[in-house]
Amino acid sequence: MYVSEWENGKRTLSDRYAAILRQLLGVTDSELRGASLAAPPPMADGYDELLSRIDSATAVSQSMVKTFNDQTEILRTMDRQMGAAGLVDQMTGHLARLEDALNFAVLPTARRPVALALAGASTLAAWQAIDSGAVERAWRHYELAKHAARDAEAPMYLAHAMAEQAYVLCEAGRASLGVDLVRDAQRTVGQAGSPRLRAWLYAAEAEMCAHAGMPDDCRRALDAALASIPPGSEDRDPDMLSIFLNSAHLARWHGNVLALLGDGDAVTSLYDALDVVDPTFVRAQAGLHSDLAQAHLARAEYDDAHTHLRQARLLASRTGSVRQRRRVDLLSARL
Repeated sequence: MYVSEWENGKRTLSDRYAAILRQLLGVTDSELRGASLAAPPPMADGYDELLSRIDSATAVSQSMVKTFNDQTEILRTMDRQMGAAGLVDQMTGHLARLEDALNFAVLPTARRPVALALAGASTLAAWQAIDSGAVERAWRHYELAKHAARDAEAPMYLAHAMAEQAYVLCEAGRASLGVDLVRDAQRTVGQAGSPRLRAWLYAAEAEMCAHAGMPDDCRRALDAALASIPPGSEDRDPDMLSIFLNSAHLARWHGNVLALLGDGDAVTSLYDALDVVDPTFVRAQAGLHSDLAQAHLARAEYDDAHTHLRQARLLASRTGSVRQRRRVDLLSARL
């Protein structure tokens, strides 16, 4: 009854219910209500207030930047274990504080560390928005991440934001344009990127090529990713904290791409990845089970496909992933 009255304008949506609905639906307050209710920022009352904001931004020390990055890391951990839907308010506030600190920082020495922190937080917020089905918000966050990366003079962060933004294009049905954007990201970073980032970019290119119906380019990119990944079990790139990738993660990604191509060999790679997947990457596990379902469907092994789809649906529901649930629904329609 309340939902009907909210939709028909017969009842005003209170802040109490808005807070509950934002967490359930994974949307911002403006997306929930259909228009921004945030008050406009106060006008600077003369030079004194402006200088006060500038002085406050200048006082943002390395310890404060570390606090910003620590907050991003907490949000990243919560996201991969519990999903993005319940983090919208926290993420929105976090980005607003970072943007405010950057807007009033004057000299490059003060701007760069804050801009770098904002670039990392914005790409996380953008990926969360993709997962929640809020594609316009995702696009805007990626644009913010790219601007921040340029301000920070950080080509690795810029390339990462560009390549992840390609997923928005792919979800919108423009996979070929996504291929072009990922390749532009590779040219942007050139040889300045770490081996792990280069492997990640090649794997992203392979996935885009698979969606775009470019199997030969896809396999070449997969080979390049396998050749670039550093050895060992370490998965975090010290120069690019947004990147989690080692040979085990790449095996899952490799299987995902082969499944998209309809290659029967995908099953072997995916089961190998399932044996070693980090249990804290709950959303990744949902994707892995979806990949296995798709691989089994390509081999007409419908019972196995149904088993993995059921598991994928449970994990997607646990994290509130709109993106994963949509994929499960599409695969289920093929059974």
